[in-house]
Amino acid sequence: MKTNPIIAIVGRPNVGKSTFFNRVLKRRKAIVHSQEGITRDRIYGDVEWTGFDLTFVDTGGYIPDDADIFNAAVREQAVLAMREADLILFMVDGRVAPTPSDHALAQLVREAGKPFVLVVNKCDSLKMDEQIFLYHELGLEPVLPISALNGRLTGDLLDAIVEKLELKREPPAESNAEEMSLAIVGMPNVGKSSLTNALLQKDQTIVTPIAGTTRDSIDTHLRWYGKDVILIDTAGLRKQSKITDNIEYYSNVRTHKTIARADVVLVLIDAVKGFTKQDKTILEQVIQKGKGLVIIVNKWDLLKKDANTMQDFLEEMVDQFRSLSHYPVLFISALTKQRVSKVLDVAWNVHQARQQRIPTKALNEWLQKVTANMPPPAIRGKMIKIKYITQVNQAPIIFALYANFPGLIPVAYQRYLENQLRQSFKLEGVPVKLSFRKK
Repeated sequence: MKTNPIIAIVGRPNVGKSTFFNRVLKRRKAIVHSQEGITRDRIYGDVEWTGFDLTFVDTGGYIPDDADIFNAAVREQAVLAMREADLILFMVDGRVAPTPSDHALAQLVREAGKPFVLVVNKCDSLKMDEQIFLYHELGLEPVLPISALNGRLTGDLLDAIVEKLELKREPPAESNAEEMSLAIVGMPNVGKSSLTNALLQKDQTIVTPIAGTTRDSIDTHLRWYGKDVILIDTAGLRKQSKITDNIEYYSNVRTHKTIARADVVLVLIDAVKGFTKQDKTILEQVIQKGKGLVIIVNKWDLLKKDANTMQDFLEEMVDQFRSLSHYPVLFISALTKQRVSKVLDVAWNVHQARQQRIPTKALNEWLQKVTANMPPPAIRGKMIKIKYITQVNQAPIIFALYANFPGLIPVAYQRYLENQLRQSFKLEGVPVKLSFRKK
């Protein structure tokens, strides 16, 4: 699989890294706010420029020698981004003179031994371009002015990046690899980032005991047995009434958008806290959007268990939400890696089930069999007959059933048909919708 050149955007807090990142991606992927320290993890985004595919990495603001738990983790993420980068985009604030943090980061950029470009941001007009002369004292060349906010000279910067990387045009490579977009969602502090790191076998996202550490939705490409998996770590979903600031609000919005674009969603549940109403709400949202669903009960290592603990936990969830009996449940520990190896295998099986197209002939043979075993009940003196079934959509899967009185078919009989469909055509983990129509 061909990999894109990686460009890491580094700089101290609030110099405009996320604004530039969103500008080149032409969408708001990273949260932008006047408050410092919003971006914490490495956030990846692909950009096509003059026929070249580039991958940009947004990083958190680098603050040297700060013992704060988040700032230390952000520094580590920035260093990791520079290590994996093919080119470093060192961004500074053109409205002020170089700071001690800029000098410390300039030294790190030199020591990285990678191609780099020093970018003086917030040069919103021609007159502001004179600010670049202040930054020659850092000893880094070239120095280019831009305005990430209004897009001024960003095209020139992208041209300079392509030139620095010495990219050559190649014929587009054909890829036959299958791809799955896999989102990891759940309440705050259930272990989403820990599971992401365990699946990737590296510290891709910041993990702390503090709820709300992850704020953006973070995409990571994973090659798994010849298949491409886009793994998306998300911010924790809390009740709307408990959201206290607009940063958390935007984090929630991005998580909901991530669910909408995912093929399969892993919903994490905290084994210690048990199955809560908010867990049920999240699961309902995933099912309503027609996404493949795998339920992950994390922190299983922290429970005192006997032979029936797992079955009791499962029965308690199904008692509260009957539909969960149709979806796979894994009991894991992201910390100890217990059963983590099964996660992608189960998720891929759900993805394949969601993509399948069942032949109409097989469906109608099935219909004759199940209606013969249990005919629809007579309602209001009317004999209901279901004559025909066909699949009208996949991902999500929708079946159209044609009957003489579609509005009279009881909910209990609809459940019977759905259960029989799932058993006969292996639709575990896949939301199924039955659309009853007039014959």
